Amino acid sequence: MRFVDEATIRVTAGSGGHGCVSFRRERFIPKGGPDGGDGGNGGDIWLVGDSGLNTLSDFRHMRHFRAKNGQPGAGKQRTGKSSDDVLVHVPLGTIVTATETGERIGEILEHEQRLLVARGGQGGRGNVRFKSSTNRAPRQSTPGTPGEERELHLELKVIADVGLLGFPNAGKSTFISAVSAARPKVADYPFTTLRPNLGVVSLDAGRSFVIADIPGLIEGAADGAGLGVQFLKHLQRTRLLLHLVEVAPVDGSDPAEQVRALERELAQFSKELACRERWLVLTKTDQLDDELVAHVQAEIIKKLGWKGPVFAISSVARRGLERLTGAIMDHVDAQGGAGVVAYRSSE
Repeated sequence: MRFVDEATIRVTAGSGGHGCVSFRRERFIPKGGPDGGDGGNGGDIWLVGDSGLNTLSDFRHMRHFRAKNGQPGAGKQRTGKSSDDVLVHVPLGTIVTATETGERIGEILEHEQRLLVARGGQGGRGNVRFKSSTNRAPRQSTPGTPGEERELHLELKVIADVGLLGFPNAGKSTFISAVSAARPKVADYPFTTLRPNLGVVSLDAGRSFVIADIPGLIEGAADGAGLGVQFLKHLQRTRLLLHLVEVAPVDGSDPAEQVRALERELAQFSKELACRERWLVLTKTDQLDDELVAHVQAEIIKKLGWKGPVFAISSVARRGLERLTGAIMDHVDAQGGAGVVAYRSSE
């Protein structure tokens, strides 16, 4: 099952109700005059930010959203009932584009933020509106205007404080499941996560941050290989990148070379992303004794000329997790607070 981070939907706003042609008819009032009322307005369609959502998967099943039409006017100058608006809930970080024109309509960044995507039609005017000193018995009215209809392309980029970066089987899913309530699929054989998973890491009361498990990348991802660019772009909204690499890869490859390979992918995809602060995290240290872990860590740092923070962890044995999550929390606090923060990406 793949992560649905893009979706196409059609929205149809309600049309306005027609104006009414009517004349007052009461006993002893032979010439009561026009009394046709206006039609009601059609319903608008709004996209609404919902912090409880983190995928666009619901739109695989529900693709067309319609608002009801306004009611027509009636005699006795009664205005038709306007239709209720339709609210479509989307996750934070959703970018909305009109497919026909390519026009970027807007972006949903905050909880309960509203974005009007289809305006309902206006109700028509009844014949009472056309009464004048020279036209005392108008028989004309106007129809309601049609509601807007358009096809929209929705694109979601995961919003999180921390993004996990690494090759498949680097231990990203096991790490996020160990430090949060997220439960991505993990196994004892090589495979890659097929969809991002968001987890909230809570350390103390009121102190937490959001971490995103990004699907593992392969060389050539920036050119579309593997899951490719559709997941690299999710990293653009994170405050901090954790570069996870196995301390002793099962295929015998060099951990330092794995780091260099993904650095090249980042630089090719986005220079801004390549300059984002990145910490090196050596995973699966329970497979080696402490002395050998320290030796391998020193060798990797030397080969890379690494100047940033380095952490050695074992998610299975829960070693080094408290130190790493504490350092992340301090970093997030220093950056201006925790929680979901929206970053505007350069397109």
